[in-house]
Amino acid sequence: MPDIIAVNTVIMKRGLMLATISLSAILGAQAQSTDTAHVMVHYKFTHVRDTTNRQHPYTENMVLLVGSSASVYKSYDRQLQDALFKKQLADQKASSPDGSIKINRQSNASGTEYYQFPNEGKLFTRERLFNSYLIESSMPAMDWKITSDTATFSGLKCQKAMAGYKGRTYTAWFCPDLPIHAGPWKLNGLPGVIVEAYDAKREVSFMFDGVEMVTPAPTVVKTASEPAIVLFGMDDVDANPDIIELPKNAIKTTESEFGKLKEAVRKNPEAFAQSMMAAQAANMPGNGPKPELKIKVAPAPVINNPIELPENK
Repeated sequence: MPDIIAVNTVIMKRGLMLATISLSAILGAQAQSTDTAHVMVHYKFTHVRDTTNRQHPYTENMVLLVGSSASVYKSYDRQLQDALFKKQLADQKASSPDGSIKINRQSNASGTEYYQFPNEGKLFTRERLFNSYLIESSMPAMDWKITSDTATFSGLKCQKAMAGYKGRTYTAWFCPDLPIHAGPWKLNGLPGVIVEAYDAKREVSFMFDGVEMVTPAPTVVKTASEPAIVLFGMDDVDANPDIIELPKNAIKTTESEFGKLKEAVRKNPEAFAQSMMAAQAANMPGNGPKPELKIKVAPAPVINNPIELPENK
């Protein structure tokens, strides 16, 4: 999305060479619930959702933020879109004489995030449907077969491994110099960060697209009189993107219950959107003008080839 990337000034450029950087000193083994990202790995994610339309797979730019004992995999496209949206919000606040804000927010990026805590054996999936929902599970067990094949990705010396998971056979390239057992999506369990992976049919792929060291973001100091701002389907405006921690405002749920919620949205998306908007607008702080939000729910995509297949397929 070059139009969004061009105006964004918050997100760092990717592609930093790490050939001479040793991370053993900063990537420790201590388990913790909150972590700070040291490395960001970029991926070009591709998924052939519809086998009748293989020439137009779903694609998205994703990132894996890697800390000392935790990681989070999420949409880089959404990160850029959110940064742009926050800038527009700040510009309108500054230029509006009466405090009213009118914003037309558009986003086709994924809102799902995967938090891996390898030392604790925990995987948390964050889903978004206007609110944030958090699903806790165990880290998937994957029986990797490590081979002697090696390759280099932007200075990272990597090794090849293969494993079956959820009906697909994956090839993964992992970097022992990044000694945390994490990877994109739910992939994990190798003695190093997985920087690239794909299934045997190339229907699902997480292709390496760059790596960079993370420079700590400046701390935002708010005055006591400055009101808080609530944004629909987004993190706190002042949230530090380098901090790896579970969302504090997420609603804990299960796969089953969240599936029921998605089904309700599928049956009547406009009614669901309007009810959620009304409820959240009523709970927004302050008595002043509320942001005017226009939400249009896109039709559900055709998915006859989900990323997770039956194990016996």
